[in-house]
Parts: sequence; structure tokens; C-alpha cells
Amino acid sequence: MRFGLVATGVLTLAMALPLDWTWAPLRFAAGLASALVFVYSSGWCLARLALMGEASLGGMMFAGPGVGIVASGLLAHELVGLQRTAADAWLVFGVAACVLTAFVWRTFRTPASEGATGPASTSAAASSANAAAVPPSPSLAPRPAEHGRVEVATLAFAYGLSGFGYIVTATFLPVIARAALPADSPWLDLFWPIFGGGVIVGALLATRVRVSGDLRLILAVAYVVQAIAIAIGVGLPTAAGFAIGSLLLGLPFTAITYFALQEVRRLRPAHVAATTGLVTVMWSVGQAAGPPMVAALLRGAGDNAGVAFTRSLAIAAAALAFGAVIFLVASRVWPRQRSVARP
Repeated sequence: MRFGLVATGVLTLAMALPLDWTWAPLRFAAGLASALVFVYSSGWCLARLALMGEASLGGMMFAGPGVGIVASGLLAHELVGLQRTAADAWLVFGVAACVLTAFVWRTFRTPASEGATGPASTSAAASSANAAAVPPSPSLAPRPAEHGRVEVATLAFAYGLSGFGYIVTATFLPVIARAALPADSPWLDLFWPIFGGGVIVGALLATRVRVSGDLRLILAVAYVVQAIAIAIGVGLPTAAGFAIGSLLLGLPFTAITYFALQEVRRLRPAHVAATTGLVTVMWSVGQAAGPPMVAALLRGAGDNAGVAFTRSLAIAAAALAFGAVIFLVASRVWPRQRSVARP
């Protein structure tokens, strides 16, 4: 986690360099650092909460990205108002990332008083977190069985569709908003912070809602909400429509991650870290596939870029709807009741 955080700060600062050829490797490295921080911070946080007896608060960590989105979005809005260059913005964000990393640096340690002195104890803590993150149920045996590869692959694929739907919408909905709204509209730079506000609210709600049923049904609902959010932005191209769409898009954003990782622990209780890495990779694949698809549609549309953007958002909404269908079908093909292990 420390390595990933330092890399994030350094790479963000490097974005300010006037060297265009560095952008591709810098963005690739930034994505790698982001994945490291996400995977390991999730396990670390759940382990710490388990040791503290507060495993039910695990969803609160997913409010963090929402706070970052709101803060960065508002700061970017101010920088635009001050007519600062992109390089200035990268410097500001890089310095902020380094300062925040220094602020939390000492938090990421394993106190000797807790008996954690090495990798083995860290693994034990993580295992405790994985077990505590999902409330025990009398219908489940003490040692849950590993589920089949097809079921795990289905979860990973459906989770990847979330990454695809998110990146297309988050990247290009603001572009459509700029084309649809007056150039002097005060809302143009605020849809991203509004999205972040939805992320915060959704993460906190996911933490406080006690769920005892099939999480795949909740994931399906979350996907449908995001698909509806996209449809609102496209069908109602006004400031209100974009604001409502941004809020609804963010509302289930980290809740999807929170519940998907709980499904990972249910399906692969003995291989949580590896399976978390797998589903994160699939989400990243979906994220990487979005922009090239939009670029292809733009090339085919010629001068009619608005049509290409609208089609891109329609495809993103359809992908999310398809993901919801996959979760519904999976809940029927592999009912939760069959997850009871043999003693």
C-alpha cells in the first residue's frame, strides 16, 4: 500500500512534464499503482476492522473514493475558474497526493502488541477479516466449500461489465453536457463532484443495510440503477437531467464493489486475495475497452460526434443491463442454498 501511494503521488506529479510521449507509460503505471492500492487496502482494512471487532463497518472504506472524487472535482472546478493550465493542475494534485500519503503513512503498520510480526500473521488477520466480513448464518457449514470455476468466472465477467459501463459514462457524459448546456453554465464542472457525492452516500448506505439474502440480486438492482442513470442523462439533456444521472450513477458505484467482494469471499473463502485480483483485472479490462469503442464510433460518425457519444452511452447502459441479467441468471443456476459445504 505504501509503495502504491508513493507511486500515485510521483506519477501524478510526472503528468505535469511537457513530454507527450510519456503519457501512455505514465497512465499504465498509474493504473498499476491504483490496482495495488485497491486490492491491498481492501484486505488491510477488513483485517484491521476484524481485529477491532467492527467487521460490519467494512463498507465505509469505499466512501473514500467518493470523498476523493468530490474534493478533486471541486478543486479542478476552481483551477478552471482561475484559468490554470493542465500542467498546473497535475502539480497541485501531485502535491496533494504526496501530502495525504504522508498524513496516513504511519497508519499502515502492524503493531507488535497485536502479535502481528510478519507475513504469516498478516495472512491470519486477513483470513479473520474474510470470515468476519460476512455474518455467520446457521444454514452454512463452518467450512464453506469452494465454488466452481464457471461460477467464479461469471461473477468476474459481470463485474467487468460494471467497469465498462462506468468508464464510458463517467468519461463522455460530461462531454455531452458541455455540448448540450450553455458555455457559461456553472454546472459544467460540477457533475463529477455530484457523482462523487452519490458514491459517498451509496457506500454509507451499503454499510448500514443488513443484507441476509442473495447478494447477486442486490448487484442486479445496482446495475439497473446505473443503466437508468445513463438513460436519464441521454433522454433529459438538461442540467437537472445530468445532475440526477450523475448522482444515480455514483450511488451504487462502490456499493457494487462492496457486495461483489462479499461474493468473492463466499465463492472462494480460501483464495480471497487471488480471486479479488481476478475480478479487479476483469473490471480493469472493461474499463480499458470503453474508450477505444467510443473512439471507433467517433471515427465512423464523422462530423456527427453527438450521435457517436449517444450511441456509446446506449451501449454502456445495455452492458449494465446485461450484467444485471447475468446476476439474475446466476442466482437461478447456482442458488445460494447449494453453497452449503459438506462437513
